[in-house]
Amino acid sequence: MTHSAELLFAYETPEDAALVERSVRQEVGDIEGDRTTASVSLDGTDLAVRVDADDLVALRAGINTWSTLVEVAERVGGVA
Repeated sequence: MTHSAELLFAYETPEDAALVERSVRQEVGDIEGDRTTASVSLDGTDLAVRVDADDLVALRAGINTWSTLVEVAERVGGVA
């Protein structure tokens, strides 16, 4: 992998962060393609999603996918 991006999301409480983390972590490995990989990590109130890709087009697609997954998890979980 030659390109990477780290998406950082900060929440008010560790419980909010953990809720979103649990929601998106289950997608790691399931939605990755041949050109991208992703990892999710949690540190207190901070959630990080790292996307690695072979090329910039795949990186953009990965960033869009994971940003949307986090947004949906926040909305469904009632996390602002």
